[in-house]
Amino acid sequence: MNGGLKNKIFSGLLWKFGERILAQGVSFAVSVVLSRLLLPNDYGTVAIVLIFINIANVFVTSGFSTALVQNKEANDVDFSTNFFCSLGMSIIVYGIMFIISPFIADFYEMPELVLIIRVFSLRIPLSAFSAIQHAYVERHMLFKRYFFSTLFGTLVSGVVGIYLAYKGAGVWALIAQYFTNTIIDILVLLFTIDWKPQLVFSVESAKKMVGYGSKILLADLSGTFFDQLRGLIIGKIYTSSDLAYYNKGNQLPNLITTNVSASIMTVLFPAISNISDDNERVKELTRKATKTMAYIIMPMLFGLACVSKPLIILLFTEKWTQTIPYIQILSIACAVGMIGSVSLQTVKAVGRSDIILKIEFIKKPVYLFLLIIGAMISPFAVSVTMLIYNLFSSMVNSFQLSKVIGYSVKQQLYDLSSAFVLCFVMCIFIYPFSFLNINYWLMILVQVVLGIIIYGLLSKMTNNESYDAIKNMIEEKLNANKKII
Repeated sequence: MNGGLKNKIFSGLLWKFGERILAQGVSFAVSVVLSRLLLPNDYGTVAIVLIFINIANVFVTSGFSTALVQNKEANDVDFSTNFFCSLGMSIIVYGIMFIISPFIADFYEMPELVLIIRVFSLRIPLSAFSAIQHAYVERHMLFKRYFFSTLFGTLVSGVVGIYLAYKGAGVWALIAQYFTNTIIDILVLLFTIDWKPQLVFSVESAKKMVGYGSKILLADLSGTFFDQLRGLIIGKIYTSSDLAYYNKGNQLPNLITTNVSASIMTVLFPAISNISDDNERVKELTRKATKTMAYIIMPMLFGLACVSKPLIILLFTEKWTQTIPYIQILSIACAVGMIGSVSLQTVKAVGRSDIILKIEFIKKPVYLFLLIIGAMISPFAVSVTMLIYNLFSSMVNSFQLSKVIGYSVKQQLYDLSSAFVLCFVMCIFIYPFSFLNINYWLMILVQVVLGIIIYGLLSKMTNNESYDAIKNMIEEKLNANKKII
């Protein structure tokens, strides 16, 4: 791999990891406070609102901004054209959310949702601006600047959210945190990156952007809609408490995948886009990313499943114990789903957005079938069907990747097998501690420390390639810093 690109990727990963860990850490702190202040039934109200906000946000945070990152020749005219298209779309989406909010409230028989949705949806136009700024950061791999914008925004918004939560603001504390974070993020990036919106618009650029971005938008919209459909059905068929347990069980695994997987994917996408015309280099980079992601994320998710009992009780108190089985099954589901995430990013980066849309039509009927079966049984059965679907989805993604860059399914499974075996052995040793009648603080401490030691020793004993690669990159970085000093 080219040395300059390698350094950019490693530096980008460090700053992106820092940004995601910081942002998600503060958001998680706010979530812990809210969970302690609110009953599961109250917390379910937040989950219902986010179902529709997340779907609406796809229109301004996906597709078109992805087209900017993928386009190696993107200039200021392209960015400004994209900005006005996204802004116009966001205003339309907000109008739709404003109009349908009473119908959503009637559907759930919760009249308070009308005002909450109308206020929270005001963040959508802000997200249109923010999405273009983030695309500029990714396109030019300026993750260090993004880190500092997030640092300030996350800290201030976290303080606002926690303060309002302690004052009993409930859902409004979360809304205030979202708004504060987005506004500060926009303002800081306005002063730290070179791009500013200009009064220019290119029809040709818009057509090109729509050609690529619309397929990604439709694919992401389909994925987000079906992902949120689980919450919509659970909240309607069962109770808001059941939805809260399910969402809380999904929150911690997603916290890991958002911090680690999303960080790697954000850096990987522009890196692959820069070498998209060199198939061998794309395959090499994708293969290394697959091994690294599996090595880092799998032990975290499998480990989370093992420590879920003491973790939930210590963080959220015993009123959330019904969340434990959800965390265990959804952690494994996320680990399986992660396998196919690299595949999708690589296919996007080489410009094959048509394939991304095509495989959504293959996967989503299976998703819908499994969801209906699970919903007919119980909320927990829905989480089990997600594990089954993620396995199917990853295989479909992997097969398409093999056709695009020649990275065969057999090679992908082989590259993943090492991390899986290490995780399996680790879990054999640490999971039995969950059944001991000991202090929960001691239980989780022993499980975490023992898990890290076992995983590290096994990695060293087996000469794990990812372990050696990560170790060497860190040593190179430290040595380079010493020379500078």
